[in-house]
Amino acid sequence: MSSQLCLPPLDPQLSGYTGWTRAHWESVADHLLDSVVPYATDDFAQFRLPGRASRSGPVSDGLEGFARTFLLAAFRIAGAGGAVPPALLERYAAGLVAGTDPAHRYAWPALADMSQPLVEAASVALALHETRPWLYDRLSPAQQERVVAWLAGFVGRRTPDNNWVLFQVVVEQFLAEVGGPHEPGEIIGGLERIEDWYVGDGWYSDGKGKNYDYYAGWAMHLYPSLWARMAGDTARQQLYAARLHRFLARYQHLFAANGGPVHQGRSLIYRFATVAPLWLGALTGASPLPPGRTRRIASGVLRHFVERGAPDSRGLLTCGWYDAFPPGTQDYSGPASPYWASKAFLGLLLPAQHPVWADAEVAAPVDLADQVVAMPAPGWLLHATRQDGVVRLVNHGSDRDRVQDPAGHPDPHYLRLAYTSHTGPDIGEEAIDGQLAVVSPQGAPSRRRRIEPLTVGERFAASAYQDGPVRVVTASVIDVAAEVRVHQVTAPAGHQVRDGGHALAGHEPPATGSQDTWALARRPDGLTSVVRALHGYTRAGVATAHGVNAFGRHSATPYLICDAHPGGTAVYVSLVLLTAAEQEPPAPEVQVNGDEVTLKLPSGESIRVRLSGVPDGVTVSSTHAPNRSPDHV
Repeated sequence: MSSQLCLPPLDPQLSGYTGWTRAHWESVADHLLDSVVPYATDDFAQFRLPGRASRSGPVSDGLEGFARTFLLAAFRIAGAGGAVPPALLERYAAGLVAGTDPAHRYAWPALADMSQPLVEAASVALALHETRPWLYDRLSPAQQERVVAWLAGFVGRRTPDNNWVLFQVVVEQFLAEVGGPHEPGEIIGGLERIEDWYVGDGWYSDGKGKNYDYYAGWAMHLYPSLWARMAGDTARQQLYAARLHRFLARYQHLFAANGGPVHQGRSLIYRFATVAPLWLGALTGASPLPPGRTRRIASGVLRHFVERGAPDSRGLLTCGWYDAFPPGTQDYSGPASPYWASKAFLGLLLPAQHPVWADAEVAAPVDLADQVVAMPAPGWLLHATRQDGVVRLVNHGSDRDRVQDPAGHPDPHYLRLAYTSHTGPDIGEEAIDGQLAVVSPQGAPSRRRRIEPLTVGERFAASAYQDGPVRVVTASVIDVAAEVRVHQVTAPAGHQVRDGGHALAGHEPPATGSQDTWALARRPDGLTSVVRALHGYTRAGVATAHGVNAFGRHSATPYLICDAHPGGTAVYVSLVLLTAAEQEPPAPEVQVNGDEVTLKLPSGESIRVRLSGVPDGVTVSSTHAPNRSPDHV
């Protein structure tokens, strides 16, 4: 089997934005499935891919390789009505039989409380449901009994109190479907548990706290909707569809014109699984998007990664974003973990004549105009620019800190002020991007941990954090591509105040430059990260790093410094910009009067930000005036 990916010709008539069609999706799916075959154990019970083992060990990792690629195979098989090469059906049938045979050398681990195989059982159950006429129903009664017996190990098991409760829901629903042991109370209990985490506007937190990321789409929406489809529960199906409809209306904005998803949250090695809820909306009839837009965004994402090294030259998905990037993985991630990306192929369940495949592509919002989108539920404010296709997410709500070790380091994928489709955070204790840190004379920086969301509105969001004697209230004002940050800092005298811009990374060191009031980093492709001091800072600089960023080996972060905070409360104002445009807009004029800051933007618009001593006292007002021409960077 060849590891060379061979794609069909582009179809600009049907797909005017990406050129990709259903045939491209099928080709990538086939390539991924063929490329893992050399790593299969005897009888295809496990797929032991090369790479660092997870905390669960190689046997669990081997099951993960089977289960997650089986989910991809299931979408491919069911979407083709079983008309796939017989070898594909044969190897997953053989793997089911061998893996559930306790006497087999590569038998699957039993399902135990809180164990990783519980996760993989859900993929097995969903795949069995979708392929039942071609796989499960063709097993002998004894083989079926062994499959059921293995899955039935989930009944009564304890799971973490997060998206894992949904794995029990779908596994036991499949067991109910085939007459196996199951507990209806556990199915309903899992569905009821996620109600406690629903926060409105289609958004769920993944468990307690403020855990907002792509799990809201590829887990919290996906499994309940697929369960309702399995169970035929129309009442819950309507509930989940209504929530998904609201979710997708804003979720569609998280993808750049070039297909890059905003790089935020954990498990980013799942890459194009980010499009799973888009296909889910089409599959369930819940999507507010035109069918051609669903395909335009989804195909844009898959093409984006394929053209940037995922899968790699072996045809494998590595633990990284484009290339392998171990610092960006979690300890539960093993060599086959990236194959949760299989969820991206959910759209193959829709027939070729469905409008998502047959209609012409429709422009994504970023293709049409600049966008500013408020997402109050997760505490996000998103802004995208048509000229360069970049999407930027300003974070004033998601922190995931309530499930983190309080003695550990802040999670760089949740606690930064900003994330984008074109940059990722630097990882490590020395990282400074996307953070307002107050540094003691001994060199210890304050940590933005439990974020206090204050408000999210049109072009404006605010939050606060407290770390010992340091309190920081931050308001973000969006002006097209720029974010103007207004910080109210309360801290002892003599501390240093440091504001970091976007970390820009690439395979070669970015060009850098700085003066007293500004600093920048620029890649050869023109993408530029800029910070400008507007009030309170005394100097600027650029920090460089190596091997700490998923977007490239070399990264550079422009930053601003106030060398000596006066003590008590003071205000600092900065402009943070990431752009691929040739010109940078001029900086706004700033007036600071106590806790009130007035910004006169280049458009002539005046915005007043009032930061009172009470967190809920943050307000904004604005008036409009004519545009002004931009200056060069």
